[in-house]
Amino acid sequence: MKESFKRMFRNVNPAVLIIVAVLLVNKMLSSNQSVGEWLFTQLLILPGILVGLTFHEAAHGYVSYWLGDPTPKQQKRLSLNPLRHIDPIGFVALFFAGFGWGKPVEINPIYYKNRRIDELLVALAGVIMNFIVAFVSSLALKALVGNVGWAGLYGAAEILFYVLYYMMTVNIMLMVFNLIPVPPLDGFGIVTQIFNLQKYSWYGPVYRNGFAILMILIIFNITDRILTPGIDFFINLLF
Repeated sequence: MKESFKRMFRNVNPAVLIIVAVLLVNKMLSSNQSVGEWLFTQLLILPGILVGLTFHEAAHGYVSYWLGDPTPKQQKRLSLNPLRHIDPIGFVALFFAGFGWGKPVEINPIYYKNRRIDELLVALAGVIMNFIVAFVSSLALKALVGNVGWAGLYGAAEILFYVLYYMMTVNIMLMVFNLIPVPPLDGFGIVTQIFNLQKYSWYGPVYRNGFAILMILIIFNITDRILTPGIDFFINLLF
């Protein structure tokens, strides 16, 4: 396990680390909770983060493998072991700052029979899986409330309620965040295949600098303008 953590933290971009650290400090300073309350809330959120990131990336791997690509299996990404899929910076950002990402699954499209359609399916797999997890969590929430009632949500039942609630909301957040059409997020892969963006001269520079563009959007809270209404819509839809 020690070696797994070492591999996870290799090649971490120091600039990205600094940006995430600044966002974390800002998030903590703006919180109205005490340190103890804040830490307890983060522990309740943790299962949703682990399940959300793991299932999202595993879904990419399994769909690509089912479409004929052996790469995910060769790289041991056909797994529900979180250590196979967690990006250290993306995990820390999601855990503390409310946005994040997993370690992208490498694919090799030369194995696909219909490249554009199959790449679209692989890109959609992660966000669809997050929606499925959120939907199942919402059903579990409704069953819990229906069984014990709102007045019965105390002690272990209250903890279970919040674990399921954060499971739902974290997966909704991951789905909406990944649908933003900026590389390296799935939304960019989806619009790329739908509109065949690779034929345009600007595609290469945008793709190569996508992470920097994404960080700029996050720093200036532009992503929040997309995330907040999107998350609210799906929470109201499911629960």
